[in-house]
Amino acid sequence: MTLKLPEGLFKAYLFDCDGTIADSMPLHFKAWKKTLAEWNCEFEEELFYEWGGMPVAEIISTLNARHGLNMPVENVAHRKEELYFELLPQLKPVPEVLEHIRTEHGRIPFGVVSGSTKESVTASLVTLDLLDRFDTMVCAGDYAKSKPDPEAFLLAASRLGVAPERCLVFEDTDMGIQAAKAAGMASVKVPPPWERK
Repeated sequence: MTLKLPEGLFKAYLFDCDGTIADSMPLHFKAWKKTLAEWNCEFEEELFYEWGGMPVAEIISTLNARHGLNMPVENVAHRKEELYFELLPQLKPVPEVLEHIRTEHGRIPFGVVSGSTKESVTASLVTLDLLDRFDTMVCAGDYAKSKPDPEAFLLAASRLGVAPERCLVFEDTDMGIQAAKAAGMASVKVPPPWERK
């Protein structure tokens, strides 16, 4: 399967990390399930994918509100990351996205724009041996409003010194595509694991 890119002369590529560069969503889901089981908290797979791009702390707070729970956000977030790191040796790249990273690297600048923590994104990119391909990383904590707000994408564009309309966004979630659109950027949707097989 090949990703069809929109027409245009793009001066920068901005990539989401989880589910876009790294085929990490199934691993993140495993880590979530294990973590939340310790708190008897349900998290359906469908909802997990629907919330793709939402920062970890926000997911925990939202689940607390939904289920009338009082999970300590920082502890649960830390535990979830810890379990994800244990699963990292199983991590693989998304081949259709890797192809574009290999083809365009060195020709135009790349940025990562993620709802995950910098530690998590760095660990994923190191595992995939791709960390050195990116000129900037915008992660949870670098911006105030998460996707679908365009703030994170606009920050990445300004760090790279490229006008938003000259950026192409690679995203696997609807929230991410909405954020790219709101930022005035073209985007390409990366299909979920079950559609890529």
